Amino acid sequence: MPIGIEYAVNLRQRYCDCGEFQTDRIPCRHIFAYCANQRLDWQQYIHEVYRMAEIRKVYRARFKTLGNPATWPLYQGPRHIPNPHLKRVSKGRPKITRFLNEMDMRGPRRCRLCGGEGHSRSRCPHRAGPSAGGSAPMS
Repeated sequence: MPIGIEYAVNLRQRYCDCGEFQTDRIPCRHIFAYCANQRLDWQQYIHEVYRMAEIRKVYRARFKTLGNPATWPLYQGPRHIPNPHLKRVSKGRPKITRFLNEMDMRGPRRCRLCGGEGHSRSRCPHRAGPSAGGSAPMS
């Protein structure tokens, strides 16, 4: 293989060191490389379950239609309620999941304009309002 790792392949026993060939029963990339090197047909090493003849057998049977949902009987089984904490949130900043300690706790909020506690610069009572600039129309 290009990265220098070698895998042992045994086509008679349908074996490859990576384990994918035994698990999936579909040739892995090592089997493809070996077959290409030896000019063998890789398709003969695919398990029968994955062949088109077997797949067509699934669709031979007739499927029953479900009918009108209004005529279905009411479900009487257990009701599963999803855990809202396991829901994936796609928008916004991720929630902090770590436990905060005393280093993470900030003191009271201080204003950068007046230095007072309990408010920020945008809510400062000493901040100049829109009419404080002297640009109000004269009458």
